Parts: sequence; structure tokens; C-alpha cells
Amino acid sequence: MTILEMLGQSAIMTLLGMGIVLGFLTILVFIITQVGKLMMVKGFDESTAVSLAPAKAADSARMDDSAQITAAITVAINEYRKSN
Repeated sequence: MTILEMLGQSAIMTLLGMGIVLGFLTILVFIITQVGKLMMVKGFDESTAVSLAPAKAADSARMDDSAQITAAITVAINEYRKSN
């Protein structure tokens, strides 16, 4: 087997492999799109939006706590720098 034959076979195998992956990803995107449309038709997306509303309020409370902690650390660092 010559080098040109080997290069030809490797090019064929490369294109075949890339084609299989492209086909798989295309099928995957199609299936995910169809499932998304099905969820919108069945109304599953509305129940998810309602259940996420309390989580957003909890996140804002955590952000307030985080801001207070950051402020306390900043004050402590400034006091340390003044004394040293």
C-alpha cells in the first residue's frame, strides 16, 4: 500500500466520521426543537416560569447578604490599613 493510497483512505475515513457526527448533531437539534415545541403546546413551560419566581426572590436576598458582607470586609480592610 503506497502513501497516496493511505492518504486517500484516511481522507475517506475523516469525511465519513465527520459526516456521521454532523448527522447525529442534526438529528439531536431536531429532536430538542420538537421536544421544546411539544412542551410549549402542553404548557409545561408556564409551570416552570411560575416555580422559578420564588427562587429569584431568594437570589436577591442572597445578593443583599453578599453586599453586606462585602461592605463589612471593605471596612475591615480599611481599618487594618489605617492602623498598620
